[in-house]
Amino acid sequence: MDIAIVGAGAAAVGLLDTLAATADRPGTITVFEPSPHLWRGRPYGPDLDTVLVNSPPALMSIRHADFGHYAAWLGPRGTAHLDERLGQPLVPRALYGAYLAHTAETASAALRANGWQVRTVAGRVTGATRPGARWSLRTEDGRTHEADHVALCVGGGTPQDHYGLDGAPGYVNDPYPLADTLERVPHGSGVTVIGTGLTAVDVVVSLAARGHAGPITLLSRSGVLPHVWQRPVGHRPRQMTVERVAALHRDHGAVTLDGLVGLLRAELAEAGEDFDDLIADLLATGTEDPVRRLRKQLAAVDDPRPGRRLLQETAHSVGPYAWRLLSEPDRTRLLRHFRTATSVASPMVPVNAATLLRLADAGQLTVVAGVHKIEASDGGFRVHGNHGEHASDTVVNAVNPPPQAIPRAAGPLVTALLADGSAKLHPAGGLVPADPRLHVVGDLAGGGSFITSSIPGMAARAARAVHAIVAPDPGQ
Repeated sequence: MDIAIVGAGAAAVGLLDTLAATADRPGTITVFEPSPHLWRGRPYGPDLDTVLVNSPPALMSIRHADFGHYAAWLGPRGTAHLDERLGQPLVPRALYGAYLAHTAETASAALRANGWQVRTVAGRVTGATRPGARWSLRTEDGRTHEADHVALCVGGGTPQDHYGLDGAPGYVNDPYPLADTLERVPHGSGVTVIGTGLTAVDVVVSLAARGHAGPITLLSRSGVLPHVWQRPVGHRPRQMTVERVAALHRDHGAVTLDGLVGLLRAELAEAGEDFDDLIADLLATGTEDPVRRLRKQLAAVDDPRPGRRLLQETAHSVGPYAWRLLSEPDRTRLLRHFRTATSVASPMVPVNAATLLRLADAGQLTVVAGVHKIEASDGGFRVHGNHGEHASDTVVNAVNPPPQAIPRAAGPLVTALLADGSAKLHPAGGLVPADPRLHVVGDLAGGGSFITSSIPGMAARAARAVHAIVAPDPGQ
């Protein structure tokens, strides 16, 4: 069996790790990746130590269903990065990248010991066809490579230039790696960061660590900041579990949003927390002053009520499974709260929240909701929004691409797959295989939840892809 893996980020690591544990027939695995930073992908390459992993270790294991795998690898190294407020190690992303690389190399060694050949090709795949029973992949140097199965692990998209600023002096379209980006930002300049999500938080925290003295403005259409992680309290879900969701499907023939709400109500009732209070607080996300909300959430890091923690955990562990079973009308209902849901499911770590609050209290950081236009003007920028306009010397684009966006670098390959009929675009975004020998793992997978970037979700999808490769459905 010949397997081609296109891309060498976290999704590819999940594939290799599962293959090493389950594949009993020797074959060949060829991994195609043009970047020199194998296994790390865009998020976990070399960068500043201030760019932290934004989740505790239990939610960062790339080994499916083994939530302690990453924590075991981290071991004593985590002590040097212990966050006092969270009580958990929060490591630089480059160190997490080392974990991914170690996992991939360990899996590759195990596969080789079992008779597999594992090799990497430092090139981008630009085309794929099915001339017969096998795939023929073409790389940018014109060479062709054959495979029985193809797994697309091409990562997420990159920020879009919504305001047509590309090429303007002082504009940064993609902030990573921040080690390179921030070297070009003058110490006392005014900086506008487009976006208020985790990427924007990374930019602000890294500016602060460098002692930036100029004003910083965070702006987006909503002005919603990520929620803040709370210290774990040891509550394990009893109602909001995959097993309970599966029982809903089995007993009622369908899973509805109301049914999931019922599970959440039951879970909170057992824990002594009021469901209506939690929902009211969540719905205030889009209207409450962002700095006031940040202050309140930072003060609630030790709040013993488990509701928000429960939602943050199950959004990644149960959410992808439940999403696949929901009807389109129920999915639409959830998507109306997209910004609130992503803010809850992808919170910032307390140490970063404290930095933002310090800068806001000092008057250096401003969070603005509503942006209409940004234009290059006289060597700088004019920013027009709901609260008037202001001038800025530097603009950093920290807007996350939409879920299931097609990365620009993968565009030619996706176009070839669509033209060949091997895949189709999902109405909500992403790619859906039309051939059982094609597998999509990671953010590009169509039909998945809009909360797509979690490591546990990626590991679960990688495990399903491996199962389809090594134990395919005989009816296909």
